[in-house]
Amino acid sequence: MATVKTVSFDGTLVVHRKNFLSLTDIGAHLVDVASDLFGQNISLQLISTEINPGTKKLTLSKRAAAGGWLVSGGLRATEDVELNVKFEIGDDFGVPGAFTIRNKHPNEFYLKSLTLELPQQQVIEFPCNSWVYNVSRYPNDRIFFSNHLTLPKDTPAGLVDARNQELLNLRGNGTGERKVWERIYDYATYNDLGKPDTDKSLQRPTLGGSAEFPYPRRCRTGRDPEETDKATESQAAGNYYIPSDERFGTTKESNFLTAAIKAAAQSLIPNLESTFTADETFDSFGEVQNLYVEGVDMSKCKRDDDILDPAEVVQSLSTGDSGSLLMYPIPTVIKANEKGWMSDAEFARQMISGLNPMAIQLLEVFPPESTLDPAVYGTQKSAITEEHIVSQLEGNTVQQALENKKLFILDYHDAYLPYLTKINSIKEIHAYASRTLLYLKADGTLKPIAIELSLPPDSSSKSENKRVFLPPAPGTEDWLWHLAKAHVTTNDSGYHQLISHFLRTHACLEPFIIATHRNLSALHPLNPFLVPHFKNTMSINARARQSLINADGIIEKCFSTRRYSMELSSVVYRTWRFDDQGLPADLLKRGMATPDANSKHGLKLAINDYPYAADGLEIWDAIERWTQEYVDSCYEDDADIESDKELQAWWTEIVNVGHGDKKDETWWVEMNSKPNLVSVLTTVIWLASAHHAAVNFGQYAYAGYMPNHPTATHREIPREGSEEHKQLLKDPENFFLSAVSTKAEATSVMTTIEILATHSADEEYLGQRIIQNWTNNQAAQSAFTKFSEKLKAVEELIQTRNKDTKLKNRTGPVQIPYTLLFPSSGPGLTGRGIPNSTSI
Repeated sequence: MATVKTVSFDGTLVVHRKNFLSLTDIGAHLVDVASDLFGQNISLQLISTEINPGTKKLTLSKRAAAGGWLVSGGLRATEDVELNVKFEIGDDFGVPGAFTIRNKHPNEFYLKSLTLELPQQQVIEFPCNSWVYNVSRYPNDRIFFSNHLTLPKDTPAGLVDARNQELLNLRGNGTGERKVWERIYDYATYNDLGKPDTDKSLQRPTLGGSAEFPYPRRCRTGRDPEETDKATESQAAGNYYIPSDERFGTTKESNFLTAAIKAAAQSLIPNLESTFTADETFDSFGEVQNLYVEGVDMSKCKRDDDILDPAEVVQSLSTGDSGSLLMYPIPTVIKANEKGWMSDAEFARQMISGLNPMAIQLLEVFPPESTLDPAVYGTQKSAITEEHIVSQLEGNTVQQALENKKLFILDYHDAYLPYLTKINSIKEIHAYASRTLLYLKADGTLKPIAIELSLPPDSSSKSENKRVFLPPAPGTEDWLWHLAKAHVTTNDSGYHQLISHFLRTHACLEPFIIATHRNLSALHPLNPFLVPHFKNTMSINARARQSLINADGIIEKCFSTRRYSMELSSVVYRTWRFDDQGLPADLLKRGMATPDANSKHGLKLAINDYPYAADGLEIWDAIERWTQEYVDSCYEDDADIESDKELQAWWTEIVNVGHGDKKDETWWVEMNSKPNLVSVLTTVIWLASAHHAAVNFGQYAYAGYMPNHPTATHREIPREGSEEHKQLLKDPENFFLSAVSTKAEATSVMTTIEILATHSADEEYLGQRIIQNWTNNQAAQSAFTKFSEKLKAVEELIQTRNKDTKLKNRTGPVQIPYTLLFPSSGPGLTGRGIPNSTSI
C-alpha cells in the first residue's frame, strides 16, 4: 500500500473588517482580536473535486486557522486585509474545488477571496465576496467554490453534494422572519406598502397574487402582520431585510447613497415640508431659480438618531460652503438657456432625448382610439379632428402624414383615465389624461400639433369631457397651451417614475435576482455572468418600499397619482410582456422602428435622429454579442441548454413564481435553445444597465427644474373668458406655478432625484468588472475584453454624434448633449454613465 505523503498548500485570505473607524466598530475590532487570542478564530477546510473512495462522500482536508488577524492593518473597511492560511494535505487529496469557513469571532467580516498556491506553481482562485457572520448564525458551514465554473452535468464528483447543499441553504424553508445575517432568497407579494396600524387611511392593497392587482414578486422578509389588517406585513423598525450578500461590498460611498434616501424621506423632506406654509407655491420662475442661488435654510432640521444625520446629507448635496443651507445644483436644462424649456421644440425633443424616451409611439390610426370600455368611459375616439391639425402638416393631408409615418403620439389616456375620478377626489389635486400629437418635420425634429386633455364622462349623462389645445401662431404666446403642456409632462412624470423606471427595471428584475441565487449555483457559469448586473438592486428596492413607494412616501406625497400610484403601476403591469422589454422589440412594438436588413442593426428608425434609440441600439448590439460569445463558451449545443437542470429550474421559477401572475401567458419563450437563452440574458442585462441608466441619471438634469417637469397639478385649466382665465392673463407665471407642484413637493422631489441621479465612487460600469478572478475560462475573459473595447468605441461614436449639427435632437434649445447612454462616468451628478446594475 502506497504511503500517503503530506504536502502544504499556502493560502491568502483577503477580507474587509467590520469598521469605518467609528467608536462602535473599533470596539467590535478589539473584541474580535481578543477572541482570536483565546482561540476563537477563523478556520477553513478544503473540499476536493474528487469523491472520497472509502466513504463515497466529500473529501475534506483538516481544518486550518487563518493567521495574521492580530498583526494585520486595515482599520478601515475599505482596505484589504490579507490573512495567511496553511493547509497540510495528503498527496492523494486531489485538486481543491471548494472550501468551508467558520468564523468564531463575535463580529462579521467581508470575505473577498482565497488564493491557494499548490505545488508546481499551480494557483486556484476562490472569489467569495460575501459577509461571513459568526458560525452560530448558520445551520450549515459556509461554502465557497473556485472560479472553475461548470454546468451541473460536468460537476466534479467531489463537489456535487456541496453544490446541491449550498442551493438548499440559499432557498431556506419559507418560514419565519428573516434576520440580517441570513442569505435566504424567497418570494413574497408587495403586501408591505401600507401602514393601517398608524392610520386607516394608509391601508394599501396587496400587489401581486390577484387578477385585480398583479405584480412581480419581491424578496420575502417574513415580518409579522399589522394588527388592523392581517393581510398587510408590518413595517420594519430599522432597515428592511435583504440577503446579506446583497449588501455588496463595504465602501462608505455606496452605503451612503442608499441611506441618504432614508434620511431624505424621514428627516429632510418632513423638515422641507414644515419650512413652507401649506400648499405654498412659487410666485415666479425667478423664485424657482433662487433655489440654486440662495438655497433653503435647514438650520432647524431635526435629527432622527436612527438614520443619517440630515446635516451630513445637506453637506453631501451642497455645492458650496453653505453651512445649514440646502443648496441645489443648477439643473442643466436651464444652464445654457433659461427659457429654452418652454419652447415647443424642447417639449417635443425631450420625448426622444429626455428622461422618459420610451413612451412615444408612431400614430397609425387617426383619430387616436382608446381600448377602454366605451360603456364606462364614453366614445373611444379622440376629440382631435383633421381640422385641428391639417394646417401644421407642411402641406400634407392627415392621411398622407400617416402613410409617410410623420405623425406620432405620447398617449397617457388609457393609463390615467380609469383613476382620474379617484385622483381628483383628493384635495388640491386636479389631473387630466393626456394625448399629445406630434409631427415629424422635414428637418428631422418633432413639433407638437395638438394636446387633448380628458376627464371621465359625467356619471349620469355619460357626456364627454375632452378639451383640445393647439399651439399658438409663431411669434405669439398662449398660456393655456403652456398649461396643457404642463399637464402632459405631469402625466409623463408619473408614468416615468412608476412604469418606465420602477416597474420595468426595479420591480420586474427582482424575481430574476431571487431565482438566480436559488437555482444557479455559484459554480454555474451564468451565476457570475449575471450577478454584477444585480448589484445593490434588492437593497435599493427595499429602501424604496420603506421610503419612496410606500403609503405616505415621497411618491404619494409629491405626485398627482397620490395614494393610487402603485395601484396604477400594477394596472399597467397587466399589459407587461417580457418579450417586449428588449430595445429592438420595444421599438418595433411602438412603431418607432421597422425591420430592415439593409439598415444598421437590422432596424430602420421611424425618426432617424432618435438619440435614445440610436445610441441604445449600439449598446444593445454590444451586450448581445458579448452574451452570445459567453453562451458559446459555456454550451456546445441546444441539447446542453435543455439538459441544464439548474438553468431550467431558474427559468421555470421566474415564469411560474417570480412573475407568477403572468405564468399562463403564451409569449414566454421556451428555454430550449442557445438563441433563446441569449435573448433572455441580453434583455435582463439591458434592463438592469442601459434602460435603467436612460431613465435614472437624467432625472435631475430635466426634473431638477420643476416647471420643466412637474410631478403634480392642482388647478383645472381655465376656460377662456372665465375669472380664472383673466387671472392667468394678468400674471401668467404666478398662475402657471400655482397650478403645478408646490414648494414642498418641488423641493422634496429635487432632493430625492439628486440622490437617485448621483453615481457612487465605487460604481461599476458596463464593460467593467471590479472582481477580476470571476472565472478561469480564458475564452470568456477574452470575450469580455472585446465587449469592453466595443463600449469604448460606442463612447467615441456618441461623442461624434453629439457634435454633428445636423442631428438637432441631440442637444436641442437647452443645449444638453445626449449622454445618458454614454457607458462610462466618474462619481457624482454627471448625467452620463451606464452602471452594470439597477444600483440606485
